[in-house]
Amino acid sequence: MAAKRALIVDDSKSARLFLSRILVQHAIEVETVESAEDAIEYLSDHRPDVIFMDHQMSGMDGLQAVKLIKNNPITATIPIMMYTSQEGELYVGQARALGAVGVMPKQIKQADVSKVLYDLHLLADRRRTDSADIHPVTLDALAEAAVVAERAAPAIQSITENALREQFDELRRALVASVETQSDRIIADFHAVLRDTPLFATTADKPPPARDHGWAWAIASIALVVSLASTALWWREASLHQALITEQRRALRENVQPSSLPAAAAESNDSAEQGTTEQTAVASASRKSHGKPAGDEVTAKPTVIQVPYGESPLGGARLETFRQFFNRLIVQKFRGVVDIRTFPGRYCLIGNATDGYSLAPDDLAYSRCDAVGNPDAAELAQREPLGFANLVGELRAGTKGAGSARVVAGDAAATLMPYPDVSPNLTAGEWNRAADSNNRVEIRLR
Repeated sequence: MAAKRALIVDDSKSARLFLSRILVQHAIEVETVESAEDAIEYLSDHRPDVIFMDHQMSGMDGLQAVKLIKNNPITATIPIMMYTSQEGELYVGQARALGAVGVMPKQIKQADVSKVLYDLHLLADRRRTDSADIHPVTLDALAEAAVVAERAAPAIQSITENALREQFDELRRALVASVETQSDRIIADFHAVLRDTPLFATTADKPPPARDHGWAWAIASIALVVSLASTALWWREASLHQALITEQRRALRENVQPSSLPAAAAESNDSAEQGTTEQTAVASASRKSHGKPAGDEVTAKPTVIQVPYGESPLGGARLETFRQFFNRLIVQKFRGVVDIRTFPGRYCLIGNATDGYSLAPDDLAYSRCDAVGNPDAAELAQREPLGFANLVGELRAGTKGAGSARVVAGDAAATLMPYPDVSPNLTAGEWNRAADSNNRVEIRLR
Protein backbone atom coordinates (compact mmCIF):
# COMPACT_ATOMS: atom_id res chain seq x y z
CA MET A 1 0.00 0.00 0.00
CA ALA A 2 1.48 3.36 -1.07
CA ALA A 3 2.34 5.76 1.73
CA LYS A 4 0.13 8.80 2.16
CA ARG A 5 1.60 12.26 1.61
CA ALA A 6 0.88 15.54 3.33
CA LEU A 7 1.82 19.10 2.33
CA ILE A 8 2.50 21.63 5.15
CA VAL A 9 2.22 25.30 4.20
CA ASP A 10 3.63 27.59 6.93
CA ASP A 11 6.15 30.44 7.00
CA SER A 12 7.33 29.34 10.47
CA LYS A 13 10.16 26.79 10.35
CA SER A 14 9.53 25.59 13.91
CA ALA A 15 5.81 25.05 13.22
CA ARG A 16 6.60 23.05 10.06
CA LEU A 17 9.12 20.91 11.95
CA PHE A 18 6.75 20.24 14.88
CA LEU A 19 3.82 19.19 12.67
CA SER A 20 6.13 17.11 10.43
CA ARG A 21 7.34 15.06 13.41
CA ILE A 22 3.76 14.21 14.37
CA LEU A 23 2.84 13.18 10.82
CA VAL A 24 5.99 11.07 10.39
CA GLN A 25 5.02 9.09 13.51
CA HIS A 26 1.88 8.03 11.60
CA ALA A 27 3.94 6.92 8.55
CA ILE A 28 2.85 9.97 6.54
CA GLU A 29 5.32 11.35 3.99
CA VAL A 30 5.70 15.08 4.48
CA GLU A 31 6.51 17.92 2.06
CA THR A 32 6.82 21.50 3.34
CA VAL A 33 6.74 24.94 1.70
CA GLU A 34 7.14 28.40 3.21
CA SER A 35 4.39 30.34 1.41
CA ALA A 36 1.04 29.99 -0.29
CA GLU A 37 2.63 30.89 -3.64
CA ASP A 38 5.09 27.99 -3.28
CA ALA A 39 2.16 25.69 -2.43
CA ILE A 40 0.31 26.66 -5.64
CA GLU A 41 3.47 25.98 -7.67
CA TYR A 42 4.01 22.64 -5.88
CA LEU A 43 0.44 21.53 -6.66
CA SER A 44 0.99 22.06 -10.37
CA ASP A 45 3.11 18.87 -10.44
CA HIS A 46 2.13 16.97 -7.24
CA ARG A 47 -1.07 15.67 -5.61
CA PRO A 48 -0.75 15.24 -1.83
CA ASP A 49 -3.43 13.39 0.12
CA VAL A 50 -3.98 16.29 2.55
CA ILE A 51 -2.84 19.92 2.95
CA PHE A 52 -2.22 21.59 6.32
CA MET A 53 -2.54 25.36 5.65
CA ASP A 54 -1.48 28.17 7.98
CA HIS A 55 -3.64 31.31 7.93
CA GLN A 56 -1.39 34.33 8.45
CA MET A 57 1.58 34.28 6.07
CA SER A 58 3.53 36.90 4.20
CA GLY A 59 2.13 37.50 0.73
CA MET A 60 -0.97 35.45 0.00
CA ASP A 61 -2.73 34.33 3.19
CA GLY A 62 -4.20 30.90 3.87
CA LEU A 63 -7.82 31.70 3.03
CA GLN A 64 -6.85 33.14 -0.36
CA ALA A 65 -4.79 30.02 -1.09
CA VAL A 66 -7.72 27.75 -0.15
CA LYS A 67 -9.98 29.66 -2.54
CA LEU A 68 -7.49 29.28 -5.44
CA ILE A 69 -6.97 25.56 -4.77
CA LYS A 70 -10.70 24.82 -4.57
CA ASN A 71 -11.45 26.83 -7.73
CA ASN A 72 -9.02 24.66 -9.70
CA PRO A 73 -10.83 21.46 -10.82
CA ILE A 74 -7.54 19.53 -10.75
CA THR A 75 -6.80 20.27 -7.08
CA ALA A 76 -10.33 20.88 -5.78
CA THR A 77 -10.68 17.37 -4.29
CA ILE A 78 -7.60 17.61 -2.05
CA PRO A 79 -8.78 18.05 1.58
CA ILE A 80 -7.39 21.18 3.28
CA MET A 81 -7.12 21.53 7.07
CA MET A 82 -6.53 25.07 8.38
CA TYR A 83 -4.51 25.51 11.56
CA THR A 84 -4.30 28.97 13.06
CA SER A 85 -4.55 31.06 16.22
CA GLN A 86 -7.81 32.60 14.98
CA GLU A 87 -10.87 31.59 17.00
CA GLY A 88 -14.64 31.97 16.75
CA GLU A 89 -17.52 30.70 14.68
CA LEU A 90 -17.05 33.51 12.12
CA TYR A 91 -13.56 32.34 11.11
CA VAL A 92 -14.61 28.68 11.06
CA GLY A 93 -17.58 29.59 8.87
CA GLN A 94 -15.33 31.52 6.45
CA ALA A 95 -12.88 28.63 6.17
CA ARG A 96 -15.61 26.06 5.58
CA ALA A 97 -17.39 28.31 3.08
CA LEU A 98 -14.20 28.50 1.01
CA GLY A 99 -13.81 24.69 1.05
CA ALA A 100 -11.63 23.82 4.08
CA VAL A 101 -12.66 20.60 5.86
CA GLY A 102 -11.94 22.04 9.30
CA VAL A 103 -9.83 24.27 11.55
CA MET A 104 -7.25 23.20 14.17
CA PRO A 105 -5.65 25.45 16.83
CA LYS A 106 -2.11 26.74 16.30
CA GLN A 107 -1.00 24.99 19.51
CA ILE A 108 -1.58 21.67 17.81
CA LYS A 109 -1.64 18.37 19.71
CA GLN A 110 -0.82 14.89 18.50
CA ALA A 111 -4.33 13.67 19.38
CA ASP A 112 -5.85 16.41 17.17
CA VAL A 113 -3.70 15.36 14.21
CA SER A 114 -4.53 11.67 14.72
CA LYS A 115 -8.26 12.43 14.75
CA VAL A 116 -7.99 14.45 11.52
CA LEU A 117 -6.06 11.66 9.78
CA TYR A 118 -8.61 9.03 10.86
CA ASP A 119 -11.53 11.24 9.76
CA LEU A 120 -9.89 11.69 6.34
CA HIS A 121 -9.26 7.91 6.09
CA LEU A 122 -5.51 8.44 5.82
CA LEU A 123 -4.76 5.95 8.61
CA ALA A 124 -5.70 2.28 8.50
CA ASP A 125 -8.03 0.87 11.17
CA ARG A 126 -5.84 -0.56 13.94
CA ARG A 127 -8.40 -3.16 14.92
CA ARG A 128 -7.34 -6.65 13.84
CA THR A 129 -9.93 -8.56 11.87
CA ASP A 130 -7.95 -11.81 11.45
CA SER A 131 -7.58 -12.69 15.13
CA ALA A 132 -7.81 -16.39 15.93
CA ASP A 133 -9.92 -15.56 19.00
CA ILE A 134 -12.76 -14.24 16.86
CA HIS A 135 -15.38 -16.82 15.97
CA PRO A 136 -18.78 -16.47 14.32
CA VAL A 137 -21.70 -16.46 16.74
CA THR A 138 -24.31 -19.13 16.16
CA LEU A 139 -27.83 -19.43 17.47
CA ASP A 140 -26.84 -22.52 19.51
CA ALA A 141 -24.07 -20.53 21.19
CA LEU A 142 -26.50 -17.72 22.00
CA ALA A 143 -29.01 -20.18 23.45
CA GLU A 144 -26.32 -21.78 25.60
CA ALA A 145 -25.20 -18.35 26.81
CA ALA A 146 -28.81 -17.52 27.72
CA VAL A 147 -29.11 -20.70 29.81
CA VAL A 148 -25.81 -19.95 31.61
CA ALA A 149 -26.97 -16.38 32.29
CA GLU A 150 -30.25 -17.65 33.69
CA ARG A 151 -28.50 -20.05 36.06
CA ALA A 152 -26.08 -17.36 37.22
CA ALA A 153 -28.76 -14.68 37.65
CA PRO A 154 -29.82 -15.67 41.25
CA ALA A 155 -26.22 -15.70 42.45
CA ILE A 156 -25.47 -12.36 40.79
CA GLN A 157 -28.65 -10.87 42.22
CA SER A 158 -27.79 -12.09 45.73
CA ILE A 159 -24.23 -10.73 45.54
CA THR A 160 -25.42 -7.41 44.19
CA GLU A 161 -28.15 -7.04 46.81
CA ASN A 162 -25.70 -7.82 49.64
CA ALA A 163 -23.17 -5.31 48.30
CA LEU A 164 -25.80 -2.60 47.93
CA ARG A 165 -27.24 -3.36 51.37
CA GLU A 166 -23.78 -3.07 52.98
CA GLN A 167 -23.10 0.20 51.19
CA PHE A 168 -26.49 1.56 52.22
CA ASP A 169 -25.97 0.54 55.88
CA GLU A 170 -22.51 2.11 55.90
CA LEU A 171 -23.82 5.34 54.42
CA ARG A 172 -26.71 5.40 56.87
CA ARG A 173 -24.36 4.94 59.84
CA ALA A 174 -22.11 7.72 58.54
CA LEU A 175 -25.02 10.09 57.99
CA VAL A 176 -26.54 9.32 61.42
CA ALA A 177 -23.18 9.93 63.12
CA SER A 178 -22.73 13.17 61.20
CA VAL A 179 -26.25 14.37 62.07
CA GLU A 180 -25.79 13.45 65.74
CA THR A 181 -22.45 15.26 65.94
CA GLN A 182 -23.89 18.31 64.21
CA SER A 183 -26.97 18.25 66.44
CA ASP A 184 -24.90 18.00 69.65
CA ARG A 185 -22.77 20.96 68.58
CA ILE A 186 -25.81 23.03 67.61
CA ILE A 187 -27.60 22.19 70.88
CA ALA A 188 -24.50 23.12 72.90
CA ASP A 189 -24.23 26.44 71.05
CA PHE A 190 -27.95 26.98 71.53
CA HIS A 191 -27.68 26.41 75.32
CA ALA A 192 -24.72 28.75 75.51
CA VAL A 193 -26.68 31.45 73.75
CA LEU A 194 -29.68 30.95 76.05
CA ARG A 195 -27.46 31.28 79.14
CA ASP A 196 -26.29 34.67 77.88
CA THR A 197 -29.79 36.01 77.39
CA PRO A 198 -31.45 38.23 80.10
CA LEU A 199 -34.21 35.64 80.61
CA PHE A 200 -31.84 32.97 81.96
CA ALA A 201 -29.04 35.10 83.41
CA THR A 202 -28.64 35.43 87.22
CA THR A 203 -29.33 38.67 89.03
CA ALA A 204 -25.63 39.25 89.67
CA ASP A 205 -24.70 38.59 86.06
CA LYS A 206 -27.73 40.30 84.52
CA PRO A 207 -26.56 42.86 81.94
CA PRO A 208 -27.86 46.41 81.88
CA PRO A 209 -31.49 46.70 80.70
CA ALA A 210 -30.46 48.74 77.67
CA ARG A 211 -28.47 45.81 76.19
CA ASP A 212 -30.17 44.11 73.19
CA HIS A 213 -29.80 40.35 72.66
CA GLY A 214 -31.94 40.00 69.53
CA TRP A 215 -28.92 38.68 67.62
CA ALA A 216 -28.76 35.68 69.95
CA TRP A 217 -32.23 34.55 68.93
CA ALA A 218 -31.29 35.01 65.28
CA ILE A 219 -28.26 32.71 65.71
CA ALA A 220 -30.42 30.13 67.45
CA SER A 221 -32.94 30.22 64.59
CA ILE A 222 -30.19 29.77 61.98
CA ALA A 223 -28.79 26.80 63.93
CA LEU A 224 -32.23 25.19 63.97
CA VAL A 225 -32.60 25.69 60.18
CA VAL A 226 -29.17 24.10 59.59
CA SER A 227 -30.16 21.10 61.68
CA LEU A 228 -33.39 20.62 59.72
CA ALA A 229 -31.50 20.94 56.42
CA SER A 230 -28.99 18.29 57.48
CA THR A 231 -31.83 15.93 58.36
CA ALA A 232 -33.50 16.56 54.98
CA LEU A 233 -30.25 15.82 53.14
CA TRP A 234 -29.82 12.56 55.01
CA TRP A 235 -33.39 11.54 54.17
CA ARG A 236 -32.83 12.38 50.49
CA GLU A 237 -29.66 10.25 50.31
CA ALA A 238 -31.46 7.35 51.97
CA SER A 239 -34.33 7.59 49.46
CA LEU A 240 -31.90 7.67 46.52
CA HIS A 241 -30.10 4.54 47.67
CA GLN A 242 -33.37 2.72 48.24
CA ALA A 243 -34.40 3.66 44.69
CA LEU A 244 -31.03 2.37 43.44
CA ILE A 245 -31.61 -1.01 45.09
CA THR A 246 -35.10 -1.21 43.59
CA GLU A 247 -33.81 -0.38 40.11
CA GLN A 248 -31.04 -2.96 40.38
CA ARG A 249 -33.52 -5.66 41.39
CA ARG A 250 -35.77 -4.75 38.46
CA ALA A 251 -32.82 -4.91 36.04
CA LEU A 252 -31.83 -8.33 37.33
CA ARG A 253 -35.40 -9.60 36.96
CA GLU A 254 -35.40 -8.43 33.34
CA ASN A 255 -32.23 -10.38 32.59
CA VAL A 256 -32.04 -12.81 29.63
CA GLN A 257 -34.99 -15.19 29.79
CA PRO A 258 -34.70 -18.88 28.70
CA SER A 259 -36.49 -18.80 25.36
CA SER A 260 -35.97 -20.07 21.87
CA LEU A 261 -33.73 -17.47 20.26
CA PRO A 262 -34.53 -18.46 16.68
CA ALA A 263 -38.26 -18.03 17.38
CA ALA A 264 -37.63 -14.65 19.00
CA ALA A 265 -35.61 -13.54 16.00
CA ALA A 266 -38.41 -14.61 13.63
CA GLU A 267 -40.95 -12.71 15.71
CA SER A 268 -38.74 -9.59 15.60
CA ASN A 269 -38.48 -9.83 11.81
CA ASP A 270 -42.28 -10.16 11.49
CA SER A 271 -42.80 -7.10 13.70
CA ALA A 272 -40.33 -5.07 11.69
CA GLU A 273 -42.01 -6.06 8.43
CA GLN A 274 -45.41 -5.17 9.81
CA GLY A 275 -44.13 -1.78 11.03
CA THR A 276 -42.67 -1.04 7.60
CA THR A 277 -45.99 -1.86 5.93
CA GLU A 278 -47.88 0.42 8.30
CA GLN A 279 -45.43 3.28 7.72
CA THR A 280 -45.80 2.86 3.95
CA ALA A 281 -49.60 2.98 4.24
CA VAL A 282 -49.50 6.14 6.38
CA ALA A 283 -47.14 7.86 3.95
CA SER A 284 -49.34 6.88 0.98
CA ALA A 285 -52.49 8.18 2.69
CA SER A 286 -50.76 11.44 3.54
CA ARG A 287 -49.63 11.92 -0.05
CA LYS A 288 -53.18 11.38 -1.30
CA SER A 289 -54.71 13.83 1.14
CA HIS A 290 -52.05 16.54 1.25
CA GLY A 291 -50.01 16.12 -1.90
CA LYS A 292 -46.66 15.90 -0.08
CA PRO A 293 -44.67 13.24 1.85
CA ALA A 294 -45.78 12.26 5.34
CA GLY A 295 -43.98 14.11 8.12
CA ASP A 296 -43.24 17.12 5.88
CA GLU A 297 -45.37 19.48 7.94
CA VAL A 298 -45.26 23.12 6.84
CA THR A 299 -46.32 26.14 8.82
CA ALA A 300 -49.54 27.51 7.35
CA LYS A 301 -48.58 31.20 7.45
CA PRO A 302 -45.03 32.09 6.34
CA THR A 303 -42.84 34.87 7.68
CA VAL A 304 -42.49 37.51 4.93
CA ILE A 305 -39.44 39.80 4.56
CA GLN A 306 -39.56 42.55 1.93
CA VAL A 307 -36.44 43.00 -0.26
CA PRO A 308 -35.60 46.35 -1.94
CA TYR A 309 -34.90 46.27 -5.67
CA GLY A 310 -31.33 45.28 -6.55
CA GLU A 311 -30.37 43.92 -3.09
CA SER A 312 -29.47 40.34 -2.18
CA PRO A 313 -32.47 38.58 -0.58
CA LEU A 314 -30.15 36.81 1.92
CA GLY A 315 -27.88 39.76 2.75
CA GLY A 316 -27.96 43.36 3.86
CA ALA A 317 -30.53 44.34 6.46
CA ARG A 318 -32.16 40.90 6.22
CA LEU A 319 -29.22 39.27 8.04
CA GLU A 320 -30.31 40.66 11.42
CA THR A 321 -33.84 39.33 10.85
CA PHE A 322 -32.46 35.87 9.98
CA ARG A 323 -30.20 35.99 13.05
CA GLN A 324 -33.11 36.72 15.42
CA PHE A 325 -35.29 34.09 13.72
CA PHE A 326 -32.62 31.36 13.93
CA ASN A 327 -31.81 32.25 17.57
CA ARG A 328 -35.47 31.71 18.52
CA LEU A 329 -35.40 28.33 16.81
CA ILE A 330 -32.23 27.35 18.71
CA VAL A 331 -33.81 28.34 22.04
CA GLN A 332 -36.95 26.33 21.17
CA LYS A 333 -34.78 23.29 20.21
CA PHE A 334 -36.21 23.24 16.67
CA ARG A 335 -36.04 19.99 14.70
CA GLY A 336 -36.64 20.23 10.96
CA VAL A 337 -35.87 22.37 7.93
CA VAL A 338 -36.23 26.15 7.56
CA ASP A 339 -37.64 26.56 4.04
CA ILE A 340 -36.52 29.94 2.61
CA ARG A 341 -38.07 30.95 -0.73
CA THR A 342 -37.09 34.06 -2.73
CA PHE A 343 -39.79 35.70 -4.89
CA PRO A 344 -38.75 38.36 -7.45
CA GLY A 345 -40.93 41.38 -8.14
CA ARG A 346 -41.58 42.50 -11.72
CA TYR A 347 -40.48 46.15 -11.94
CA CYS A 348 -41.00 48.88 -14.53
CA LEU A 349 -37.41 49.63 -15.62
CA ILE A 350 -35.54 52.00 -17.91
CA GLY A 351 -32.20 51.27 -19.59
CA ASN A 352 -30.84 48.41 -21.68
CA ALA A 353 -29.07 45.08 -21.28
CA THR A 354 -25.65 46.56 -22.12
CA ASP A 355 -25.60 49.55 -19.75
CA GLY A 356 -27.92 48.02 -17.18
CA TYR A 357 -31.40 48.79 -15.90
CA SER A 358 -32.74 51.05 -13.14
CA LEU A 359 -36.15 51.83 -11.66
CA ALA A 360 -38.29 54.11 -13.76
CA PRO A 361 -39.36 57.47 -12.25
CA ASP A 362 -42.70 57.30 -10.47
CA ASP A 363 -44.39 59.78 -12.80
CA LEU A 364 -43.27 57.98 -15.97
CA ALA A 365 -46.09 56.39 -17.95
CA TYR A 366 -46.09 52.62 -17.73
CA SER A 367 -46.22 52.35 -21.51
CA ARG A 368 -42.79 54.02 -21.70
CA CYS A 369 -40.99 51.36 -19.59
CA ASP A 370 -38.01 49.88 -21.45
CA ALA A 371 -38.45 46.54 -19.67
CA VAL A 372 -40.75 44.93 -17.11
CA GLY A 373 -39.13 42.33 -14.86
CA ASN A 374 -36.15 41.83 -12.58
CA PRO A 375 -33.03 40.98 -14.62
CA ASP A 376 -30.69 40.43 -11.65
CA ALA A 377 -33.15 38.47 -9.48
CA ALA A 378 -31.89 35.00 -10.42
CA GLU A 379 -28.24 35.87 -9.78
CA LEU A 380 -29.00 37.61 -6.46
CA ALA A 381 -31.14 34.68 -5.26
CA GLN A 382 -28.38 32.13 -6.01
CA ARG A 383 -25.70 34.23 -4.29
CA GLU A 384 -25.35 33.13 -0.66
CA PRO A 385 -23.43 35.75 1.40
CA LEU A 386 -20.84 34.57 3.90
CA GLY A 387 -22.78 36.12 6.77
CA PHE A 388 -25.86 34.05 5.90
CA ALA A 389 -23.76 30.88 5.59
CA ASN A 390 -22.39 31.53 9.10
CA LEU A 391 -25.94 31.90 10.48
CA VAL A 392 -26.95 28.57 8.92
CA GLY A 393 -23.88 26.97 10.51
CA GLU A 394 -24.84 28.42 13.90
CA LEU A 395 -28.37 26.99 13.47
CA ARG A 396 -26.99 23.50 12.80
CA ALA A 397 -24.57 23.75 15.73
CA GLY A 398 -27.17 25.20 18.12
CA THR A 399 -29.66 22.43 17.35
CA LYS A 400 -26.93 19.73 17.28
CA GLY A 401 -27.68 18.93 13.65
CA ALA A 402 -31.45 18.62 14.15
CA GLY A 403 -32.19 21.89 12.35
CA SER A 404 -31.05 23.11 8.92
CA ALA A 405 -31.97 25.67 6.28
CA ARG A 406 -32.78 25.33 2.57
CA VAL A 407 -32.96 28.18 0.04
CA VAL A 408 -35.04 27.75 -3.13
CA ALA A 409 -36.40 30.12 -5.77
CA GLY A 410 -40.13 30.82 -5.62
CA ASP A 411 -42.54 31.30 -8.48
CA ALA A 412 -42.75 34.91 -9.66
CA ALA A 413 -46.41 34.34 -10.47
CA ALA A 414 -47.19 33.83 -6.75
CA THR A 415 -47.88 37.45 -5.73
CA LEU A 416 -48.87 39.03 -2.45
CA MET A 417 -50.29 42.15 -4.12
CA PRO A 418 -51.87 41.94 -7.59
CA TYR A 419 -50.34 44.17 -10.23
CA PRO A 420 -52.63 46.95 -11.50
CA ASP A 421 -54.44 46.62 -14.79
CA VAL A 422 -52.53 48.12 -17.69
CA SER A 423 -54.15 51.32 -18.93
CA PRO A 424 -53.03 54.55 -20.64
CA ASN A 425 -53.12 56.36 -17.27
CA LEU A 426 -51.04 53.74 -15.38
CA THR A 427 -47.74 55.14 -14.05
CA ALA A 428 -44.46 53.40 -13.23
CA GLY A 429 -44.82 54.38 -9.56
CA GLU A 430 -48.15 52.58 -9.20
CA TRP A 431 -46.78 49.46 -10.88
CA ASN A 432 -43.52 49.43 -8.85
CA ARG A 433 -45.37 49.72 -5.53
CA ALA A 434 -46.95 46.35 -6.27
CA ALA A 435 -43.54 45.02 -7.38
CA ASP A 436 -42.02 46.15 -4.04
CA SER A 437 -44.62 44.11 -2.16
CA ASN A 438 -43.97 41.04 -4.32
CA ASN A 439 -40.14 41.27 -4.17
CA ARG A 440 -39.76 39.27 -0.96
CA VAL A 441 -38.44 36.32 1.04
CA GLU A 442 -40.85 33.84 2.68
CA ILE A 443 -39.79 31.60 5.57
CA ARG A 444 -41.65 28.39 6.45
CA LEU A 445 -40.79 25.68 8.95
CA ARG A 446 -40.89 22.04 7.88
